[in-house]
Amino acid sequence: MAYLLIVDDDADFANSVATVCQAMGHEAHIVSTPGETLPHVAERRPDAVILDVMFPEDPAAGFQMARDLRRHAPDLPILMLTAVNQQFPLGFSHRDIDPKWLPVTDFVEKPVDFALLRERIARLLAGPRGEAQP
Repeated sequence: MAYLLIVDDDADFANSVATVCQAMGHEAHIVSTPGETLPHVAERRPDAVILDVMFPEDPAAGFQMARDLRRHAPDLPILMLTAVNQQFPLGFSHRDIDPKWLPVTDFVEKPVDFALLRERIARLLAGPRGEAQP
């Protein structure tokens, strides 16, 4: 059983992600702001972080949090959840996971297909720690 930290300001969505994690046999904890993330990681290091990109206080807060997490825990797997491609025509994909710009292990686009989310969580936990997965 893994311990997963979910960072998302949308309580309903975060609870849905937690339910998926729990159905997979994992323990899940939710924090609703990026500011809660590092203190929580310092208190109890998760096996992986599931991180939203956009937060009300800063649309790019998730990107900064990913960089902060990577500095504090270089081998911590991070799965980023994003609606960025939907809201902004950036069109980034898995090929674009550049650890200097987007320091995450993997990402899933919103709206989330929960079968795909289960697959990505399993791969995240099985893969090399912190490295981007193809």
